[in-house]
Amino acid sequence: MSTLRQSGRAGQPDQALRIAVGSDKVTTVAGLVVRYLDEAGHHVSYLLPPLPSGDGWTPQADGWVTVAVDVGEAVSNGHADIGVLLSFTGTGVSIAANKIPGVRAALCVDAVTAAAARRWNDANVCVLSYRLATSTTAAEILDAFLITEPEPATSVGVAALAALEASR
Repeated sequence: MSTLRQSGRAGQPDQALRIAVGSDKVTTVAGLVVRYLDEAGHHVSYLLPPLPSGDGWTPQADGWVTVAVDVGEAVSNGHADIGVLLSFTGTGVSIAANKIPGVRAALCVDAVTAAAARRWNDANVCVLSYRLATSTTAAEILDAFLITEPEPATSVGVAALAALEASR
């Protein structure tokens, strides 16, 4: 991955963000994402996948839930501005992260989707599939996610989500 030239919020391209990154297992793409964000000057917390079970190096069957909760809680409790999650498809970690109040995790397969997730949904966790993401597409997705601001009208939808969470 090349170094991120413009990071942070729109209008503040050099603002370093606190970013929690987690993956359900150690992968090359996860390592590239961590290094990419770190080289861009962000404060990256890499939340390691759960340790394998006692039968050798077999990942925990529910490891995707654990890592999604860890990243989701880092964002929800304010320890991170943004979260990034990776798993094979990205679906499971998206579902799990979205169970954490205040988390709006979006599975982003390209830069257009990432920008839209920020613009129209104020997504605060970017989810990547390490099956689909190459170093190039991951960089494009992260760039779009980090520089796109939510539209003002998005606050209405986010408030409706908060009310839905509170009613459960």
